[in-house]
Amino acid sequence: MKLKNDLLLRTARGEEVERPPVWLMRQAGRILPQYRALRAKLSGFKELVETPDLAAEVTIQPVDELDVDAAIIFSDILVIPEAMGLTYEMVEKKGPWFPQTITNQSEIDQLVVGEAAAERLGYVYDALRITNRALDGRVPLIGFAGAPWTIFCYMIEGQGSKTFSKAKKMLYAHPKLAHQLLDKITETTIAYLKQKVAHGAMLIQVFDSWAGILSAEQYRTFAIPYLQRIAEALPDVPVTQFSKGAWFALADLGSLPVQTIGLDWNTDPAYARALVGPTKVFQGNLDPCQLYAPAEEIAQAAQQMIRSFGRKHIVNLGHGVYPDTPLDGVKAFVQAVKAYAYSA
Repeated sequence: MKLKNDLLLRTARGEEVERPPVWLMRQAGRILPQYRALRAKLSGFKELVETPDLAAEVTIQPVDELDVDAAIIFSDILVIPEAMGLTYEMVEKKGPWFPQTITNQSEIDQLVVGEAAAERLGYVYDALRITNRALDGRVPLIGFAGAPWTIFCYMIEGQGSKTFSKAKKMLYAHPKLAHQLLDKITETTIAYLKQKVAHGAMLIQVFDSWAGILSAEQYRTFAIPYLQRIAEALPDVPVTQFSKGAWFALADLGSLPVQTIGLDWNTDPAYARALVGPTKVFQGNLDPCQLYAPAEEIAQAAQQMIRSFGRKHIVNLGHGVYPDTPLDGVKAFVQAVKAYAYSA
């Protein structure tokens, strides 16, 4: 399929572009009135994720409403542990909850792994196929997955946590078990992402939401090798690695065979560039709370951020857009980026 707007892919490949591309993490969601109207008709979040026509519809909504340079398939990182055998519930205003968690060797041994698990996620692949057909080449379609460490956290803890102390306990008390589980998550994630690419994902982003709770040495031991395997398994599409809070691991992240490194708003672009080197593309990193400001201030902040990164930059927030963010603020952000032109 020939893309009408391939700015994101050209940027991710390190090519010269006329302006930076822009999209937002969590752009498909509660910031859009049409999304809220659709959700009000459904039983819950998981019904939306597991119904391909509806997932495709909400994937395309921000392309129509915001005029962003990419769509990202509407799904959830927790489809992976569910496919492996751990069902989860999405509790309104509280987040995910797993009735069963992983606590021992026997439970790890019982997990479904790799292609067998990935085959259970046909609804995601159907959503990709339907979305690409409906987009008809308007913008690229991004696929994503949670990083092994982040998925590990939920499989051990069973829910969100400020400390993920149960997950970290396994790293210290039972490191061999931890590596076994991380290996199985990685194998499954690779099979899943390969299917996403086969069904139309043109760029892959790996979210390590809980990277920042590890030490530098732990991240080097329990995260980087698995991220390396995922990136190496996807040679046909650009890969973005977003490890939130992992400023201490920038040099390690820069060594991964990925094209783009996502940065949160706590990371200075010049500091990151000095550690990562000149070849990687950066993505980010405006503070999501900036979008509560007046439109003129949002525009100024967005363009100042672009100047601070220079070229090789995909414009985004430093994390997902918050649900109560004013739609006008989001539009001001996108429009400010699209109005920017690199000088010759």
